Amino acid sequence: CSVLCFKSKANICNFNCVDRTEVIRSSSSPVFSKIFLVDYYFEEVQRLRFELHDISSGNNGLRDADFLGAMECTLGQIVSQRKLTKALLKQGNTAGKSSIMVTAEELSGNDDYVELSFSARKLDDKDFFSKSDPFLEIFRINDDGTESLVHRTETVMNNLSPVWKSFKVSLNTLCSGDHDRELKCTVWDWDSNGKHDFIGEFQTTFKEMRAEQEGKQIQWECINPKYQIKKKNYRNSGTVILNHCKIIKMYSFLDYIMGGCQIQFTVAIDFTASNGDPRNSCSLHYIHPYQPNEYLKALVAVGEICQDYDSDKMFPAFGFGALIPPDFKVSHDFAVNFDEDNPECAGIQGVVEAYQNCLPKIQLYGPTNIAPIIQKVASSASEEMHTKEAMEYFILLILTDGVITDMADTREAIVHASHLPMSVIIVGVGNADFTDMQILDGDDGILRSPKGEPVLRDIVQFVPFKDFKHASPAALAKSVLAEVPNQVVDYYNAKGIKPKCMSDYESTRTFSP
Repeated sequence: CSVLCFKSKANICNFNCVDRTEVIRSSSSPVFSKIFLVDYYFEEVQRLRFELHDISSGNNGLRDADFLGAMECTLGQIVSQRKLTKALLKQGNTAGKSSIMVTAEELSGNDDYVELSFSARKLDDKDFFSKSDPFLEIFRINDDGTESLVHRTETVMNNLSPVWKSFKVSLNTLCSGDHDRELKCTVWDWDSNGKHDFIGEFQTTFKEMRAEQEGKQIQWECINPKYQIKKKNYRNSGTVILNHCKIIKMYSFLDYIMGGCQIQFTVAIDFTASNGDPRNSCSLHYIHPYQPNEYLKALVAVGEICQDYDSDKMFPAFGFGALIPPDFKVSHDFAVNFDEDNPECAGIQGVVEAYQNCLPKIQLYGPTNIAPIIQKVASSASEEMHTKEAMEYFILLILTDGVITDMADTREAIVHASHLPMSVIIVGVGNADFTDMQILDGDDGILRSPKGEPVLRDIVQFVPFKDFKHASPAALAKSVLAEVPNQVVDYYNAKGIKPKCMSDYESTRTFSP
């Protein structure tokens, strides 16, 4: 009798049991129907453990059950592969013949948008010296009976048969994702004193509206209830017509990841002289035998998360601001492994080793120029952009100890990169004053190139490491990576690029009816 116990890691040492499956009896290859619901955070390493137990007949407790094996992984590993198969490890972490397969599926809300266009015909005339100036309001009826304004059209002046401009609204805003939710639509005659005259109203649902996509003509009689009571031959106060209804699919970050999009992680390290001589224990590049320096802490914290979304686990690592062998000329984009044809390192640990190995071979110099490395990664991202497929999204992690000296060129490079599938994370290492670096992070305003061109989208996240000196590395990673999922989605949705391999995946997604 088999039962699967699902655990999540509460801290660095312990797993907490979250839930367990049903018991399947007399099966050596059980398929469990139990679904575990887990909140997903890209910016966190969410460690999971699955344990399989053999329960004696007539007893569903785990205390007397035989332990058959366990598998540990991260949630990122599961969602990036959609189906993760790993060996079940027995006591002592020895692998037997058994394996476990875990399948991930996003249980999404409805983030889609709808584009609507309305017109009206023969509305009541409310003005003495001219025709009505109509506008339309759409309200969502909430569960408690209250009304929430969803959209108000512009006013069309002096026209009893207005055609209002099309507009877009999310389905969550329009109907809370419930296609059968009642919507109330009201037509008014605009007055400059704010006391608008009521023309009429009607009720509908989005389910009724979307029938327009099937070629049906959708229209409603606009009714004034007072006229309906008072006027014996009253029919309506005009007709409102739905001219256009189009659902605009908005894909999520997990749609792209599960569709096969890889996160290409690149790191760039500051080797300028202001870091101090690496042989001196006061240097930011000093390699302590027991305590990693700030460069390594930041690299591992961010890289540990990004590596789950890169299938080959090969990461390019570059340095800038150093004199490099053999001729010891200054370089701002040299391969840390000194292999310019293949700057990739095997795993995050490979990046760490390449960094440590290169320190004795270079001479720290300057200045602190980061535009060249942004341009180098942007060149790769530009090649990916031309495929017009969601295959690779680039994240560049820049670790620097001071304010950059090529600010104008860097702003230009970032504005160019904002058009590409790319994000830039800058971590300020050491105790320098990084105030001037905040300009690169678009949170306080729109970054512009020296020529005045604005960024297409905010792609830079800057944080000083000293803000996280007494926090866990996970807190730093959470801070710098939290915006990445939206940056990925914003890029691909703006380009109209759908996730790859969606046909079989979409059929499993949960949508509102």
